[in-house]
Amino acid sequence: MASASEYWKATRHPGPSLLFLLPLLVAYELGVLYLGGSQPQAMRNGADTWLRWGLESFGVRQMVAAPALVVVVLGVWFWRERSDMPGEVGSLCLGMAIESVAGALTLWGLSRGFGPLLDHLGIKLAVPPAGMVVTFVGAGIYEETLFRLVLFSGLSRLLRAALVPTWIAHCLAATAAALTFAAAHHLGAYGEPMDGYVFVFRTLAGLYFTVIYQLRGFGIAVGAHACYDVLVGVAM
Repeated sequence: MASASEYWKATRHPGPSLLFLLPLLVAYELGVLYLGGSQPQAMRNGADTWLRWGLESFGVRQMVAAPALVVVVLGVWFWRERSDMPGEVGSLCLGMAIESVAGALTLWGLSRGFGPLLDHLGIKLAVPPAGMVVTFVGAGIYEETLFRLVLFSGLSRLLRAALVPTWIAHCLAATAAALTFAAAHHLGAYGEPMDGYVFVFRTLAGLYFTVIYQLRGFGIAVGAHACYDVLVGVAM
């Protein structure tokens, strides 16, 4: 049985993250195909759709291209750090699942305090039907891949390479990724009307997921994001 310190480090390794996310990714892709019928694109979340548009602009139109790209990115990350792959992956994934639920419940509790303010202002957060739970799972995977794994990490490394102090680089990158995450919900054919209060809440949520990503790793950030979206979708 891993000690607390070993567990804390092991859950941030790409190996457990990859194994933890694969069932979610498979469930999302199969769910989209099964529930979407003749129009599976209507079930896809925004980040998934943008990734597919980007791939199509390069002539890549295969259905499995987007999930394959996510797996390849995580696979390359794992290959680079394969020498210190932790053991007891099953217990690690169980712990990550528990942490994901705890992280989702924490954000949900915080959002309950923000909700009355929005209600008082006559603002309602747009929530898809409960039947689109599969979309929430995809949001956790693709949005965390795009906004935390790629955007936050990439900006942070770029700023540090430009000799910006580490803590400032992290703060600037986290803010930029959170703002982009919030703005993305208002773009495209399925985007919501822009509203300042909703935008602020989503920016804060983006910062929250960035903290989880930085402290607890990519897998738990995805799990917490997916669990939170499902919880909100079912509860509202």
